[in-house]
Amino acid sequence: MPERVQRWFPDREFFMRSDGQVRFIKISSRLQMMAAGAALVVALAWAASLGVMAWNQHQAEANLASFEQEKARIETSQERIEAYGSDLERVVEDLEARQQFLDSMQEMLPDEVRKSGINVTNSAKETGETVEKIGELFPEARGLAEIEARQIAFVENMTRYADWRAKRAEAALRKLNLDPKMMARNIERTAVGGPFVPLGSDIAELDPRFERMGLSLTRMATLERALDGVPQVVPHANQSITSNFGYRRDPFNGRAARHPGIDFRGKIGSPIYAAAPGTIVYAGWRGGYGRLIEIRHDNGLVTRYAHLSRIDAKVGDSVEGGDTIGGLGSSGRSTGPHLHFEVRINTRAVNPRPFLETAPDVLKEARGANPLRVSSATQP
Repeated sequence: MPERVQRWFPDREFFMRSDGQVRFIKISSRLQMMAAGAALVVALAWAASLGVMAWNQHQAEANLASFEQEKARIETSQERIEAYGSDLERVVEDLEARQQFLDSMQEMLPDEVRKSGINVTNSAKETGETVEKIGELFPEARGLAEIEARQIAFVENMTRYADWRAKRAEAALRKLNLDPKMMARNIERTAVGGPFVPLGSDIAELDPRFERMGLSLTRMATLERALDGVPQVVPHANQSITSNFGYRRDPFNGRAARHPGIDFRGKIGSPIYAAAPGTIVYAGWRGGYGRLIEIRHDNGLVTRYAHLSRIDAKVGDSVEGGDTIGGLGSSGRSTGPHLHFEVRINTRAVNPRPFLETAPDVLKEARGANPLRVSSATQP
């Protein structure tokens, strides 16, 4: 037992005198420590109960504040409902302000959209006539009819814009010898789910132009995601290629062999970059590849990075084009430090060189006229 504790709780003797007799009571050090421990436990329990009470009070106050905010929001909605019934002019003013914002978005669309000749409905004449008729029959509702006409014009312009961008993305994929339909199917097969909820079914039933816009925007987004998955970042800073794709003489036995990728010379440990956004699906040792990383891209393409000295990523990681995923090495069936880089389409190896040489310019052209799009990562 430590001496310090002994000093705190020394053995103690007490005497009591009763009826002329003296009695001695001895309280040992052990008994004193047990009593002190019990008192400490009681004090801690009391402090904990106070803490729980304080926390519960804090939670109750937070819930009350949240309820008050929700109540305020409901009251605001109620005021809006009452405005529709009693103050139509104010409703028109509010809708007009929102519509001005939508109009400003239309001004961002390139001139090519209006001149594209894409087969999208143009309801300007019909909506103009509708506005005039409503204005004659219900003068107080003319403002709402004008806003509706402008919203339909916005929907048609956005549909035209989405179709224009989709065509550009489709053309870019073809320049890279990729099948846009297959790329789109691969995108649609990526991990998605949830219940089927039609695009504003009540709106679509009233006006199919809204559903047409939704389909066009979806197609545009799918094809542009397919473009994002194209290898576009050279995976090593040293772009000196020591062995091309195709047939060559095997460096070990001298026999004719097929080389399913290209090799980059480099120093041991120098960084290796992901060629495009994707998900790591393999990171480990694989036979003659040595240390290997395999990335699956949303469009179905797969890139491989072999003979690594180290692996800086794990299966399941999401990476962007240009992210460092490992270090150059000479593991596996290798004669010296280099990166073996492959591109595969549906398990079939294709020449990576056209992607790395052509994709940056093709993608820059496809995205250059898209003012609402942020360009993807480029080589670090």
